[in-house]
Amino acid sequence: MTHALPDDVCPDYICPDDGTRADVRTAPWCCPVCAGPWDLDFAPQPPKAVELGSGPNSLWRYGSALPLPGAPAVTLGEGRTPLVPLTGRISAKLDFLMPTLSFKDRGAVMLAELARRLGPRRVVADSSGNAGTSVAAYSARAGLPCEVFVPEGTSEKKTEQMRAHGARVRVVPGGREAAARAARAAADEPGVFYASHVFNPYFLHGTKTYVYEVWEELGGELPEALVVPVGNGTLLLGAALATRELARAGVRAPALIAVQAKAMAPLARAFAAGEREPTAPVPDPVPTLAEGIAIPAPPRARQILAAVRESGGTFLTVSEEQIRAAQRDLAARGLFVEPTGVACWAAVGPDAPGDPLAGRSAVVPLCGAGAKTGLAP
Repeated sequence: MTHALPDDVCPDYICPDDGTRADVRTAPWCCPVCAGPWDLDFAPQPPKAVELGSGPNSLWRYGSALPLPGAPAVTLGEGRTPLVPLTGRISAKLDFLMPTLSFKDRGAVMLAELARRLGPRRVVADSSGNAGTSVAAYSARAGLPCEVFVPEGTSEKKTEQMRAHGARVRVVPGGREAAARAARAAADEPGVFYASHVFNPYFLHGTKTYVYEVWEELGGELPEALVVPVGNGTLLLGAALATRELARAGVRAPALIAVQAKAMAPLARAFAAGEREPTAPVPDPVPTLAEGIAIPAPPRARQILAAVRESGGTFLTVSEEQIRAAQRDLAARGLFVEPTGVACWAAVGPDAPGDPLAGRSAVVPLCGAGAKTGLAP
């Protein structure tokens, strides 16, 4: 690779479990000691509220809080999605209005820009759909060959979108974990950049801009709760990064409310049991309408559980019928969102049992467009 990142603007990777450090320009895709995901040794000061209202109309307006300084070359104008009220206490952030119709663009643009600066021969990713389409699109924008490994049963509309962007799509027999293993094997080859939305922390620093945008739209404040769907936890962990950064500027941190499908809820079970990480055997994949969060063994499980607890938040789970009902309810409000993207509304909306928010104000993300999947059967 042509390691174009200069020393003075290149934060080290650091392993959150054992403290191993590595140069971003030459590091393997995972920690060589424990094989876990990387974090970044990067703790920026958040942009001041008085600095906002100017700069690019994209997530790059928060460039001082991002680990890739300078003007990006691969941007598609991602970010700055609308925040609209759903009830008196709950607003929705319409991240399905991103360039590839999902919130994953926030992290994919960071990975593609990093890859462009490093100069690999090809980019490899694994995905159940949305992350793969985002990486394919931004790799195309960066002029980099891309290969995406997907599990069998992935939405044909999503794989069609990947191919339309020029990516080579590899359908892997089995579930989400099988696709990840295949991609990681390819990632070990020379000249490959593994655009992992799970293992590479640049993705998390992209998703944290979701919270910066909410903060800006609410006049320098955050709601009392952020409700986030959790599979691999990339949006939740990005939110945790942002709330910690903003707390250093005196912004009150919200509770993080994590949502999983009842059909695949290893983290919710571990949270309820008081575990630091899931100890139960990895469950066999169970079909769920919320395919994007159906992750049996999230590599960042320990970090996700810690972030929710530290925020004073909790986990909620939703049934398949709740997901169906929430998708139709949002569509009746003018918002056509894919089943995974409606999980949070299913968990805290007016049809949710009791008051799961305990009277708090909240923002829910609508993460992916319904045009990608159609209406849940």
